[in-house]
Amino acid sequence: MTLAIEPADVYGDAGDILLRVGNGGAGQAGLVKALADAYIASRVQGGQTPFRVAWYKSDTTVTLGYLKDGTIDVGLTYNAAAEAIAVADGYANAYAYAFRDHFCIVGPKANPAGLVAGEDALTAFQRLYTAAEATTTPATRFLSRFDKSATNIKESALWTAIGQVPWGIPYSTWYHVFLQFPIQALEAAATLGQYTLTDWGTWLSTDVSDSLVIYRKGSDAPDDLLLNPCRALASTRTGATAEAMAKDFIAWMVSEAGQGVITGFQKNGQPLYSGAPTPGVS
Repeated sequence: MTLAIEPADVYGDAGDILLRVGNGGAGQAGLVKALADAYIASRVQGGQTPFRVAWYKSDTTVTLGYLKDGTIDVGLTYNAAAEAIAVADGYANAYAYAFRDHFCIVGPKANPAGLVAGEDALTAFQRLYTAAEATTTPATRFLSRFDKSATNIKESALWTAIGQVPWGIPYSTWYHVFLQFPIQALEAAATLGQYTLTDWGTWLSTDVSDSLVIYRKGSDAPDDLLLNPCRALASTRTGATAEAMAKDFIAWMVSEAGQGVITGFQKNGQPLYSGAPTPGVS
């Protein structure tokens, strides 16, 4: 028997849960709540009976699985190739560019790897590898979420781009496998004095600045290796009524109102996300 998956949180003051959204980092940062609250308000003001929205905490790979088995109605995911497969296989549609997050290469202030602030991502990863293999003092170690999340997939792509696969070594003294969600992983890197790849939203959602600094942050440039685009997909496995609402939510999210919530969302006075470059549903 398959056990029902419980949501991490539910938003709204009254009514049934009519929309289920899957995501990791933006949920932990609070953006999913902000979007849910604004969407509920807009539809209730339009005459709809009050309802609630559930957030399911899941990385990109798990989110796509939840779309496939009908656990969620909307997935907010960060891997274009996997999203295209979901649409081609028929278990997701209403594919839309929702917003832009940005990866950050962060590490200890002592900086044993000698990273240079602002240098390109591949150069930074080459420095990390060289320093880790040379056994610096203090030691250079890298924390990997290693969980098939979008962050883990991006990190793996950066390692392979410089011709390295540290997870392929039977035992690595410097490649730290840490299977947790974004905030927990960043806090662990801070506690242990390790480098890691995180996202800007997660960085602003937890205070680790006493221990870690950002050496390179992604931009909105389409060819930036550290750009982290988020796309929204609707499940086709939840029934006609739920699918229609999922599509309505996605259309609202890429509308001026939804994009305003995204670009206006801040932590400590700083915006977490950029809006979609060309909002629209395909």
